[in-house]
This record gives sequence, structure tokens and C-alpha cells, in this order.
Amino acid sequence: MAPDAIKSRWNMSASTLMQDLDQFSVSCTKLIDAFPLDEVDGNFVRTVKNCIFSKSIPTPLKGPLRLAAVSKDVLEGILNVDVAAAQSEKFLHYASGGKLLPGSVPLAHRYGGHQFGYWAGQLGDGRAHSLGQYTNRNGEVWELQLKGSGKTPYSRSGDGRAVIRSSVREFLCSEAMHFLHVPTSRAASLIVSDEPVMRDQFYNGNVKTERGAVVLRLAKSWFRIGSLEILSQSGEIDLLRKLLNFVIDEHFSSISSDDPDKYLVFYSTVVNDTAHLIAQWMSVGFAHGEHLICLNIYHSLYQHLLISAVFIIITTGVCNTDNFSLLPITIDYGPFGFMESYNPDFVPNTSDDEGRYSIGAQASVGVFNLEKLLTALSPVLTKKQQKEANVILKGYVHIYQTRFHQLFKAKLGLLGDEEGDGYLIAFLLKANDGGHTVRLHHDLQAAR
Repeated sequence: MAPDAIKSRWNMSASTLMQDLDQFSVSCTKLIDAFPLDEVDGNFVRTVKNCIFSKSIPTPLKGPLRLAAVSKDVLEGILNVDVAAAQSEKFLHYASGGKLLPGSVPLAHRYGGHQFGYWAGQLGDGRAHSLGQYTNRNGEVWELQLKGSGKTPYSRSGDGRAVIRSSVREFLCSEAMHFLHVPTSRAASLIVSDEPVMRDQFYNGNVKTERGAVVLRLAKSWFRIGSLEILSQSGEIDLLRKLLNFVIDEHFSSISSDDPDKYLVFYSTVVNDTAHLIAQWMSVGFAHGEHLICLNIYHSLYQHLLISAVFIIITTGVCNTDNFSLLPITIDYGPFGFMESYNPDFVPNTSDDEGRYSIGAQASVGVFNLEKLLTALSPVLTKKQQKEANVILKGYVHIYQTRFHQLFKAKLGLLGDEEGDGYLIAFLLKANDGGHTVRLHHDLQAAR
């Protein structure tokens, strides 16, 4: 193809991107029509019953706003918006909660969850607002959400804000994980302000003033295990079925809505997907000098992916059921971390004193979360289906081990299946771990 023709095609493609953000619109119709809404209005904290969402208006950030980061790949590749539009004052307000997108009816999602192994009751979107769904030109449906956008009925004792420190981490890691080919939510932009936000970063009583920020993020769905748990725990079984049917119809197209075993098939699919996802978490690695995370990380990921001398492995920090997606994607980047050499005792979360969510425990935590999902599904499963679901859960470890070995074999360029492959992988990890590798096999056995 001639250079002029290539240039012409590029210009034509670029010209189809939205320049005026008033042309961009979202829809909340499907979510609002599918479920009953909270009958009480307002952002004040309360116990919510018999609904999936509460209407909740974002609280605009105070002070001068500044665009700190933007993902061109998300804006242009997913949202069909010219990245140049992000430099406008209008974008600052849309992406920080100061102005609502056309069609938006902001919603806060009600969910519960097990935190550190114990039922925590009602949790929900305490500092996030779903703006609505956007259907792009490829027919993909993405749900847009602001994080750090103010109080909701689920804020508990929180202020509804996020600080720059945590927001930068969310923006960077979600985009980095995408380019590492790990299924994940995405981040479109990061808006920072001068609004003072008080935080005790290390939970040691040393409260400091930080600056507020908002991330505009998106995912195919924000439903998580805790979305089902809160309904099951509250005895709202009809609503549990309604949410399950919605999730299956919208996101699990291979499952027939008429299948009498559809909830069992759904569970089997989630077990398989979760095993694969956690294996991917354990396998992603890149060598990036002394600074594990930096602003240009996702521009240079590919040149580091296959460096096998050093593995930097991600752990999500807190794999509670309230931030464990029903879809095979990584969401809610909180106290995640990367490590340079394999150490199963590595814990990125300073509040995890017992090491529950250490890197080596992630496979076992996956089993725990899937057990809680099964408990949540039990009211809509027959006794026979519950027994079959327990058999399915027991197969998790084999699925995880198989995928784990596949991914590490690919990193090493090992072809075919040889009996000694597992030992070679373990040897490589041992060469980087300071004597911790034996724990890898213990952790896998514990997952059984």
C-alpha cells in the first residue's frame, strides 16, 4: 500500500473519533430496568435492603483540577473519543464527577463480602459511582465508573475520597496488567486536585494530609462474589436469582437460559476462570531496574516480558470476596505489590498482619472465595447440584496447577510435555527465591 494511502486511512480513522464530549453518552437503562433500586434517596450512610443499586450523585472535587494521566488506548480504542478531547475543561469535570455525562444516572452498588476470612456484612461502593454503560463502535459494552468521587450510602466511616498515591497505583497497574495480557479492568484517566484528604497510610496513628484524586475506570461488569453473597445472606433469594440470570445472560453467552443446570454450569465456569486468572497473576513478570512501577511502565512492557532471570510477581494484596470479580478479570487495585524474587511470604498489604494474602497463599484464597460463592449459590441449587458443585470445586487445584505450569513453560520456551518440567520450573523459582520454593508445593497442597 502506498504511503499516501496509509496516511489517508489513518486520517479517516482518526476523524471518526469524537471530538466533542457532548456527543458522548452512556445509558443506565439496562441496569435500572433489570433490578429494583434503593427506595431511599441521598448519600447518607445506611443499611440498604432489597436492591442491587442506590442512586448516588458524585461529590465534585474541590480546588483546581488537573489531568495527571490519560490512556490513549482506552479513550480512542474503547471509548471512541479523541485523546485530544481529554485536554478540555469539559473532560476534567466529566471525569472527576463535577458534571454528569449525557444519559448518566449515577449508581452505587450494594454488595457484601468476606474480609480476612470473616463475613463483614454490607460493604458496597463506598467511594465509587457507576456512570452507566457505553456501547462502542465494535459493539462492546463497557461500564464506566468513577473511583474517589465522594460519599455513597455504603461509605461507612469513610470520606468517599481517594488520594493521589492510591489513584496513581490503580491507573498504572490496571493498564500495565492489560498490556501484560492479564484480564483486567481499565483506567481511562486520572484527575488530581488540591482538595485535602486525611489518611493514615500505615495504620499507625500518623495521619497526614494528602490530595484528592479521581480515576475514571471501566470494566465489562463490576459485579463480584460479594454481590451474590449479600443477597444470599439477607435471604433475598428472588433477587439473587434475578442477578444471577442477568449476569449469565449478559456475560456467559455459552450458558443457555433454559438449562435447568445453568447455575451449576455458571459455578463451574467461574471455578475454571478463577483458577486460570490466579495462575496468570502468579506468572506475569518484568524486570524494570530498581523502580518496580513507573509512569512509562506500559510503554516498555513487551521488551521485558520474557526476561527469565528475575521474576517480579504480582499479588493483589487483598483477595476478599468483595473485590473478586464474577468475571475472569482483575478489579479493585488496592494494596497490590510486585516482588523481584519468588518469596511465598511476600505480603504487600500493611494491614495483613497474619499474611493471609501473601503471594504464596493466593491459590488457597481462590478456593476459599469459591467456597463462599458456592455457599451464596446454595439457595438456588438442588441438593444434587450442591454435591456436584463440591466435586467441581475439588478440581480447582488441578486446573490451577495445569495452567500455572503452562504459563511458566511458555516463559522458558519448553515445548511438549515432559515429566521433569515441573521440577525445572521449581528449580528456576528456587534460583530466585532465597530458599522459599518448597513452600510453593505446600501451598498448592493446602488448596486441596
